[in-house]
Amino acid sequence: ADAIRNLTRKLAPPLVTLLNSEPEIQYVALRNINLIVQKRPNILENEIKVFFCKYNDPIYVKMEKLEIVIKLVSERNIDQVLLELKEYATEVDVDFVRKSVSAIGRCAVKLERAAERCIGVLLELIQTKVNYVVQESVIVIKDIFRRYPNRYESIIATLCDNLDTLDEPLAKASMIWIIGEYAERIDNADELLDAFLETFEEEDPAVQLQLLTATVKCFLKNPEDTQEMVQRVLDMATEESDNPDLRDRGFIYWRLLSTDPEAAKLVVLGDKPVIEDDTFKLEPNLLNVLIGQIATLSSIYHKPPEAFVVRAHSRGASSDGVLDEDDDDDEEDYEDDNDVTASSGGPVDLLDLDGMGITEDTPKPPAPTGDVFSDSSTNQYEPQARMSKVCGADKSGGLEIFAGFRQVNNKIFMELDINNISCAVPVSSLAIQLNKNSFGLSPASQQLQCTPTVVQGNSGRHSVELVVTPSMLPTIPANQPANPQVQVAIKNMATGNVFYFAVNFNFEAIFGPDGALDRTAFIDAWKSIDDRKELYGTVSDLPAASTDIDQIQAKFTANNVFFIARRPVPNAEGQEVVYFSMRTVTGMEFLAELTFKQGINACKVCLKTESASYGVLARLALENLLRN
Repeated sequence: ADAIRNLTRKLAPPLVTLLNSEPEIQYVALRNINLIVQKRPNILENEIKVFFCKYNDPIYVKMEKLEIVIKLVSERNIDQVLLELKEYATEVDVDFVRKSVSAIGRCAVKLERAAERCIGVLLELIQTKVNYVVQESVIVIKDIFRRYPNRYESIIATLCDNLDTLDEPLAKASMIWIIGEYAERIDNADELLDAFLETFEEEDPAVQLQLLTATVKCFLKNPEDTQEMVQRVLDMATEESDNPDLRDRGFIYWRLLSTDPEAAKLVVLGDKPVIEDDTFKLEPNLLNVLIGQIATLSSIYHKPPEAFVVRAHSRGASSDGVLDEDDDDDEEDYEDDNDVTASSGGPVDLLDLDGMGITEDTPKPPAPTGDVFSDSSTNQYEPQARMSKVCGADKSGGLEIFAGFRQVNNKIFMELDINNISCAVPVSSLAIQLNKNSFGLSPASQQLQCTPTVVQGNSGRHSVELVVTPSMLPTIPANQPANPQVQVAIKNMATGNVFYFAVNFNFEAIFGPDGALDRTAFIDAWKSIDDRKELYGTVSDLPAASTDIDQIQAKFTANNVFFIARRPVPNAEGQEVVYFSMRTVTGMEFLAELTFKQGINACKVCLKTESASYGVLARLALENLLRN
């Protein structure tokens, strides 16, 4: 630990020196420093001044410096930083001013003790009456209210005095949220909302949704004076709007209010979770991968190589790099050694569990063949998508949709089976968009050409290539399992019809080709993971092929689940244990132990990982591979 501290201390001077170079070099340095301070913020904690913006810095350098200032801000330097940010907010570049105002809000969210000082600066900026400054201030104050509920309501009057300056959707939506949330403390809340309702039909969908919710909140808090207003907004949302999200929310509120007002209060006025500080927003496993790619394009894009390089095999960070060393609980081994069948100079005692070792004659996995003309049955193990019906014809303009996921040639695909039940116009082109999801997946192209076209009465299968995009990863709360669902929106370009569905992701489709470990690395990794992080499951009623270890090995290898070793269990006749390793394309590692007993069509699965949120999904992926 002392050696690491000494080495990291020596990193600061050369990193600071790079900021005296040309702007282009500065930008590259800043993008790398952004990653470094997320991994080890103490390296530059005393150097925050060098990241203050100069008047002649290009805008792209200024923006990156602001990001790093927010990451380095602390209670010791917050006053200095606020003075600097307040100065930036008076500059002429609108984007930079907005970013500066937003940075003040993020400092408040990050540092609870400094929140009041940050709000004071924001109020001073609002008094300038500069349109875009006021609007950005309202947006960040909403976030501060969500972070510290019922603490700074005294400033609401000042915000209400500036309603006339709000003309941007996000600023309007933020102000409307504040009015609805604190309606009982604003004397004329209903009048303020009524003013927004005059232009309801012309407003952006985000503003309409907030208006609907805020009006319902206002009604629940003051039903006598707002009954006519809530009836009017529900009519507009359900009868005059063609936005399905707005319409559905309107119907839900209407049903709640008409059948059970108390339930409506619990739903609409219930306690909301406070927002979290997102200063260090990269998921730890992805950050480890990017740290291993320092001084490459990955560290500038903040994306793993496979996200932007075709057929690139991602290589993780070397465990002997200073920046990748961490506390024992956080160490991850990214050693790239795919020769899992080679013995390291003799028999290896795998895990040393009750003297159960691996002998010299441990069966080795079958060697893959490259002879395309051979009679081997390799193709029978090609990954298949588990298709499920996700959309009926009544919800998608006459189309019935089945969806599933698989990986082919190290690329992830969403397979779509499209049955044209009653759409008279042939389906020739679709636009596809994915919501943020636990796997960071997004379409490589948002346009899908259906060749041949799918005419009424016919069907066709079409593949959508997906890529991993870090910005699509949501924040998963600690100790919470990752949501397996991927939410999809599709627009039929021929008819203009838009429909939505959610489908569970096949987690094995995200296993990467570099997940093999040698036996020594596997043993070290297994021992380093706390036994309390083990996940267990039993898969019963397996087909005969799924109790044949050689066939399982071949099937698992085709799905990037790599064989490590197998051994008989002493004093348990007919029992055998097999070990496998997997690594996702985002850098998460999983280790598995499968136990079989001769004559029994069942298997016990034990899985270990440091990525606790995804452990259940990995275990279910193995169970599904065994069953199918």
